[in-house]
Amino acid sequence: MPLTPELEQSLLEFIQGDSIYKKHYDEFIILLGTGLRISEFCGLTAGDVDLEGRRISIGHQLLKHTGKGYYVDKPKTQSGTREIPMSKPVYEAFRRVLENHKDTGVVIDGYGNFLFCTRRGYPKTAISFEDTFHGLKEKYNRYHGEKLPEKFTPHTLRHTFCTKMACAGMNPKALQYIMGHNSINMTLNYYAHATYTSAREEMERLTS
Repeated sequence: MPLTPELEQSLLEFIQGDSIYKKHYDEFIILLGTGLRISEFCGLTAGDVDLEGRRISIGHQLLKHTGKGYYVDKPKTQSGTREIPMSKPVYEAFRRVLENHKDTGVVIDGYGNFLFCTRRGYPKTAISFEDTFHGLKEKYNRYHGEKLPEKFTPHTLRHTFCTKMACAGMNPKALQYIMGHNSINMTLNYYAHATYTSAREEMERLTS
């Protein structure tokens, strides 16, 4: 279930002002503003981010297996290799991340200089975010009437981004490219989340 625009804004304000979770603010800005898969996000290196061109290059994903440990793999789909343009909030978030970034020296399958790392210096993985998302949901829901969904994961943010872009009227093929979907049908499913308000605005735009 995607977050409503109101819930998304409320969540970001909560994270920004919370003493524990504010360190994750830029991570949430980037995930909500790009639709990246969490494995793609975790695999980002300094070389993947072009601030001058305001684009993010996606050509690999970082995974961790109980027996195998860390490893780098190709993107999840054939369409996964792509470049994602940065919105202004995403650009500002990456600028802050890079300003504070220090290479921990960890190299995995030839990739190094990972942007998002644990205290031990190893890149974060999907598992790293499980406790973060669970704890954030529990704390946020204690203080707010509109609750975060029971299943609140990094995929919730990807779902939110795609739904938001669909409701805003983004060209389906452009959105398919950004999301790295192999099938346009998968992308078009997000257009089914359009609301009366978005439908009315689109009708007015096309008939005025």
